[in-house]
Amino acid sequence: MLPNTGKLAGCTLFITGASRGIGKAIALKAAKDGANIVIAAKTAEPHPTLPGTIYTAAEEIEAAGGKALPCIVNVREEQQIINAVEKAVKTFGGIDILVNNASAISLTGTLETATKKVNLMMDVNVRGTYLTSKACLPYLRKGKNPHILNLSPPMNLNPMWFKNHCAYTISKYGMSMCVLGMAEEFRGEVAVNALWPKTAIHTAAMDMLGGAGIEKQCRKTDILADAAYCILTKPKTFTGNFIIDEVLLREEGVKDFDVYAIAPGHPLMPDFFLDVEIDATAVKQEGYGATQEEKKLSRSQQEGADAAKVKTESAAAMPSGPVAEAFRVIQGAVTEEYVRSTQGIFQFELSGDGGGTWYIDLKTKGGSAGFGKPPVTADVVMSMSSADFVKMFTGKLKPTLAFMTGRLKIKGNMTLAIKLEKMLSQLNSKL
Repeated sequence: MLPNTGKLAGCTLFITGASRGIGKAIALKAAKDGANIVIAAKTAEPHPTLPGTIYTAAEEIEAAGGKALPCIVNVREEQQIINAVEKAVKTFGGIDILVNNASAISLTGTLETATKKVNLMMDVNVRGTYLTSKACLPYLRKGKNPHILNLSPPMNLNPMWFKNHCAYTISKYGMSMCVLGMAEEFRGEVAVNALWPKTAIHTAAMDMLGGAGIEKQCRKTDILADAAYCILTKPKTFTGNFIIDEVLLREEGVKDFDVYAIAPGHPLMPDFFLDVEIDATAVKQEGYGATQEEKKLSRSQQEGADAAKVKTESAAAMPSGPVAEAFRVIQGAVTEEYVRSTQGIFQFELSGDGGGTWYIDLKTKGGSAGFGKPPVTADVVMSMSSADFVKMFTGKLKPTLAFMTGRLKIKGNMTLAIKLEKMLSQLNSKL
């Protein structure tokens, strides 16, 4: 853990989305120095499933040694941003730091993303960040050591980060482009940087996306709070940087990263937008075009898919091989508990040997798994090669990693898709 230095004592931080999660963690770290925190977030009344309001966050900030000003702010509403900024200046005399943390997410393909979801992500992530920065900048220019920090990724133009969730990627990169432009525009006056985690971070949103058990693959919000603190205490000449939490903290001398893990020693899930080292059988993209190896693989996958289609149309008997064996094990392992806790039907479109259409029914009483289409319409359709499917179901390839690297395509209910990962981790010992 990075110790506090007292450098933020008396500084005023305006933090969007600070009622819970990463925003609140950054607020509490600054509060230990005796900083003033403007909690600019939507949640004034308790949420039915998410913990915390702007008022409970304010109590925690005061208890940690800071001063808190809770403000109801939906960053989609410009007037609410302006009102909160004016209230902050009136209460604390100015604004020294802005943290653009508020964000919306929908990991869906172009055809599956409802217009209202597109609007939400663009309004909160890009427009909200831009307008909050615009409202704060006149006061930041007069601040002691002014900083803007956006929780957004380095811009990685590898197409795999666009193809599965184009709208979300555009919206997050929009936040990063604000860093790129404003850092240069206000160079010498206000530092503007981006911060992004190397691994998944455990928040209430992650629980909703991933379901029970996902937290073991995550780090605590503390790692981002420590990294943010490190950035915000640097001079304003430190600007225009796209910072990864672990990389920065290692440079600062932090050696023990187990303290940040929810389950020390458990494998961690990499976060989006960072190219990760994957096993030797994985296809790597060089530059922005597919390599010859990838093109060959795509052709062989297509040939496999064509062959699989013929097979599914002509074969009356259950196919044999590793895929069929995996489904036999799954069928034997399905329990009422899995059905009750999952409530989803999964269809798999597999290319290559043993391919074709397969399914797991974890919704109908008793559950089932096998070859062919499910008895009723699937909630989730997953497409991948048979080889990757076998790796995924034997624990050699994480579904999240397969999805993030483009080896697994998902259509339908993303929350259910991530829920399936819990079941897979329990089945791995049997497969």
